[in-house]
Amino acid sequence: QVQLVETGGGLVQAGGSLRLSCAASGRTSSINTMAWFRQAPGKEREFVAGIIWNGDRTYYADSVKDRFTISRDNAKNTGYLQMNSLKPEDTAVYYCAGDRNYWRRSAYDYDFWGQGTQVTVSS
Repeated sequence: QVQLVETGGGLVQAGGSLRLSCAASGRTSSINTMAWFRQAPGKEREFVAGIIWNGDRTYYADSVKDRFTISRDNAKNTGYLQMNSLKPEDTAVYYCAGDRNYWRRSAYDYDFWGQGTQVTVSS
């Protein structure tokens, strides 16, 4: 199976930056897309950004375009989410997820999940 371990969450003031990491282990060849989702209290889990692992192609939610950047390090089997110009509305638990398929944005479609890491943006 696949295991995903997230790090990098924390408290940051509005306008600041954080970088999240997602280390994949196990049967990592099962992951064709790595993505980030987030979930705020009382809200549905929403797509943030995705990367096609081998093709190094990325896609984003409109709400984070031009602020967040998703990337990966193949040698380390690790994905990253660089978050800049953070807003209080970005406050949520952020989850790393893996998908056997491509280009999908629904949390229901993803096969593998990390434990989540809290990101809090103060005003």
